[in-house]
Amino acid sequence: MARSDPKWETYRSFLAVMTEGSLSAAARQLGLTQPTLGRHIDELEEALGQSLFTRSQAGLIATQAARDLLPHAQAMASAADALIRAASGTESEEKGAVRLTASVFVGGEVLPDILTRFRAQHPAIAIELILSDLTQDLLRRDADIAVRMVQPKQEALVAKKIGTTTLGLYARRDYLERYGAPKTLEEVAQHAIIGFDRETAFERGLKAMGLPLSRELFALRVDNDLARANALRAGFGLGVCQVGVAKRDPDLVNLLPKAFRIELPLWLVMHKDLSGIRRIRLLFDHLVQELSAYAAGSKLR
Repeated sequence: MARSDPKWETYRSFLAVMTEGSLSAAARQLGLTQPTLGRHIDELEEALGQSLFTRSQAGLIATQAARDLLPHAQAMASAADALIRAASGTESEEKGAVRLTASVFVGGEVLPDILTRFRAQHPAIAIELILSDLTQDLLRRDADIAVRMVQPKQEALVAKKIGTTTLGLYARRDYLERYGAPKTLEEVAQHAIIGFDRETAFERGLKAMGLPLSRELFALRVDNDLARANALRAGFGLGVCQVGVAKRDPDLVNLLPKAFRIELPLWLVMHKDLSGIRRIRLLFDHLVQELSAYAAGSKLR
């Protein structure tokens, strides 16, 4: 007898289990009972003719088949979300939903004021903001618009370079009154430094500048830009911050501006197929204008 095609709800339940790590957590996320969600997994395994999870006392352990299926289920979820957004307003209407993605820092520190001004002009447009330091797949429609620090290569994307944003080295004024200010990059190592826990390509770039950075050197190790910025504002020690954000706080002092400055490109990206949709174009153009002003004000003098 031919197998029946899996239903979307079974894929959705599968994706929730893979994301949450257990039937109970996945059931809570989806608002389902645990037996219902377990039945969905059984139905999907039967339809596919493959075992997706190994049941153990520790819970569900994903099989290789489940790991192979995951990106396809994620693509289906993205397509379903995009369909809902597309149905939220017609192509010419100034209403509906737009999904925007940005890094955790830009989304948490730079975009709130910008989006508030957009809301005042276009109250019928809802914004879904995804904060992630991972690159969302615009081709898969994980988002409609993305703020990025790297130039996209795909031809199907519209990319506009906004400018550059500058990163500087900062400390709170009262910290410097207590411990003094470093006069050279070498003296930075004598201070309480706010840094990373796990090294990334960005941190390796800082090392290439000649900064004596290593995980062991940091007094605070955290892999979250917002947490590092808040620790900097609290006076914990020295840390890196975007100049445009640091300028808002008069208690933050820029240190060694000639020796320490990092320029990061700022790009705004969307899929070509979405450029004619009014609500998406309105937000894209608003972001171009506002982020251009932010980049212009992010220069070290």
